[in-house]
Amino acid sequence: MLNMADFSDMAKRFSRIEWLERELNLRQLQVSRLLTLTQAINNNLSAKELYVMYHSFVTFELGIKKMALYVRDAKDEPWTCATQKGLSKAQQLYNVSDELSNFKELVNLDQDTHPLLSLFDFVIPVLHKNEAIAYVFIGGFDEEEDMYEKVQFITTITNIVAVAIENKRLFKRQLEQEQLKKEMELAGIMQRTLIPSELPVTECYEMASIYQPHYGVGGDYYDFIEFDDGKLAFCIGDISGKGVAAALLMANFQANFNTLISKRTKLDEFIIDLNTSVNLITQGERFITFFVAEFDRNTNILRYVNAGHNPPILACENRSVLLKAGCTILGSFEELPEIEIGEVTIGEPALLLTYTDGLIDLQNKEGAYFDDLMVKDFVSRNYHLSAHEFNKQLHQRLNDFKGEEEYPDDFAVLTTKFFPVNGGSK
Repeated sequence: MLNMADFSDMAKRFSRIEWLERELNLRQLQVSRLLTLTQAINNNLSAKELYVMYHSFVTFELGIKKMALYVRDAKDEPWTCATQKGLSKAQQLYNVSDELSNFKELVNLDQDTHPLLSLFDFVIPVLHKNEAIAYVFIGGFDEEEDMYEKVQFITTITNIVAVAIENKRLFKRQLEQEQLKKEMELAGIMQRTLIPSELPVTECYEMASIYQPHYGVGGDYYDFIEFDDGKLAFCIGDISGKGVAAALLMANFQANFNTLISKRTKLDEFIIDLNTSVNLITQGERFITFFVAEFDRNTNILRYVNAGHNPPILACENRSVLLKAGCTILGSFEELPEIEIGEVTIGEPALLLTYTDGLIDLQNKEGAYFDDLMVKDFVSRNYHLSAHEFNKQLHQRLNDFKGEEEYPDDFAVLTTKFFPVNGGSK
């Protein structure tokens, strides 16, 4: 006959068997769910679908009564609740961004008074390359539950889901960046069609340029037009700002320049019309520094207007002058207060350097600038060169000056060498 001790041993053995069966079932469940989750990730399910699967695993199959998973789309954005159970709408909208930075590892929560954290027993941070990419809060455990096993499994699947979604986000960003790069390259190609690629070389003048946008596209602009009566009009401008916005305004400005200059009005009238068109487009929020000149090969007279631009340098054997006459910048005011037309007679071979301020923003490793005095000195030493050779030497000088430093801004150079043929006076 069985005595009480025998019954006790049998009960212990049955209890042990039940415990082993539960453990086996839990392990089988974990392996099955991990396999299902892995297959879903391999099948490229969306983040929304993965969150649904995750919610089902944690709440329905593991029986977690309270849960909240927090993620964010970018490093500087706030954390948001991607999926949850047991939270009110107000609790779901609670901003936990400040609190989350305090959790570096799995923590047993003891926040009795906090409006949100007091609902949970644990917080599990998910790290990817030492950066937190998700936090899951879990709670509502019964006293007899084996919390350790469930917490371990939740940690595992949270890591899998969070890393998979992070990889999706990074891959999407990479695709977007590659697409943006292609679009910027195309925009740069299109913008270069607006910038003259071939400049005139005649017996009276020759022109050469340097054009280097900082972002592939930019707001620097130069142009020219030759007229049948022997006059040459040319310009250089710098739109405020950088990148696509400046490039779009530059494209519009180029169209206005060509339309208005072809009317053959006086320079002051041309500048007034150009300022009006820029102001209408920008509503005074952006501006353009601009230099425009007209050279008459029959009289050797150069007339110009400098609208707030870096003064071009005109140099010949016996003199070097800054072309400052003009008006204020274009686009900031509906009406220009006054306009002065500058005039210079070119009686001997001379070189005119026009440039945008990206040139004098250039710095070397010591922080010194390639300032306007250095530019003027370079012109004084090299005015005798052809326009093309002058630009070649200038570019080399800039590269030597900056060394390993980058060009900080867009910059453009338009160099014109004049060869007067009718003997104008100085």
